[in-house]
Amino acid sequence: MSALHIREDIAPLLGDITARSSDFEQQRHIPEDIVQRFKQIGVYRALVPKAFGGDECSPAQFCELIEQISTADGSAGWVASFGMNPFYLGALPLDTLKLLYRDGPDVVFAGGIFPPQRASQVEGGYRVTGRWSFASGCLGASVFGVGIMPEGGQPLPRIAVLPPSSVQIDPIWNTVGLAGTGSHDLVINDAFVPQEWTFIRGAPLNLEGPLYRYPTLSLATQVLSVVALGVARAALNEIYAIAHKQQSVTGAPRLAERQQAQMQIARSEAELRSARAWFYEAIDEVWQTLLAGDDASCQQVNALRLSSTHATRVAAEATRQALALNGMGGIVLTSPLQRYVRDTMVITQHAFMGDLTYINAGTVFFGGKPLPGYL
Repeated sequence: MSALHIREDIAPLLGDITARSSDFEQQRHIPEDIVQRFKQIGVYRALVPKAFGGDECSPAQFCELIEQISTADGSAGWVASFGMNPFYLGALPLDTLKLLYRDGPDVVFAGGIFPPQRASQVEGGYRVTGRWSFASGCLGASVFGVGIMPEGGQPLPRIAVLPPSSVQIDPIWNTVGLAGTGSHDLVINDAFVPQEWTFIRGAPLNLEGPLYRYPTLSLATQVLSVVALGVARAALNEIYAIAHKQQSVTGAPRLAERQQAQMQIARSEAELRSARAWFYEAIDEVWQTLLAGDDASCQQVNALRLSSTHATRVAAEATRQALALNGMGGIVLTSPLQRYVRDTMVITQHAFMGDLTYINAGTVFFGGKPLPGYL
């Protein structure tokens, strides 16, 4: 996988996002006009089936798009990443999907899946009440999903899909990083959700084609990991932008002329590019397997998960090193480097990126069976 190349058609949007990054952080959400422009560049139709007017892009193409957006702003990339929603919503019945996409493929989904709440089973569906956290991008969503645990002997958790009219957003999101994602709480009070607007979380998709046999949990992880890769690239680009300009108060050489800085930037480039290459290599190996009509192996899926966590950790360290290279200049709030560090740190905190990945991956390498939900 070659180095990141920005699509020419989205460069103006990325410039606007970069210029407004501080505003996004202060507002704690990505505004509606940016969400509309995400629609225009194909974020929300990218993975939608062609039968519903979508583009049916490959997983690598979608990840590259999210990575590019993330070079402009991590929160914007994070919100855009939920354009992977066909891999959730595709488990709905086919007739429901036809209704969902009846007005076009650009459906904006926000999910507050955890913690799953008990739901009463009634005739034709469920009565849903509760509060759910981490609904990224919820202020711009056209449809919501929440996790439920149906009563009455149904052991598997489900996702209930609801319109905005049934959902209240409690704007509590106030974090050290990714503040612009607007990952607020969702609150629902005794809403009726028809059975056909629910699906078992992790169930096979009711969509045809190799794309929809791609491992869902792996893609859900990858679209978040790739945000970290984009932010790390932005951090290194920031160092290059200031390396010949920065003056030292001690009279020391400019940053670009210091051997320690030269060595560190080389290490960071090598590590980031290596992690990125493995990330996309793992995607391509699975994609070629699916195109050949086969299913991804346990070892291939393991590589998807481990390369994602690895990329996130490497990106966070490369970003931290960029901040360190900038010295005192990087700690002021007007420097984007401090935001880059905070954003990548938050990504490493996500459950998909935890140390449990290494335990599960090592178990697979030793021929064992990982914990449920890993593969």
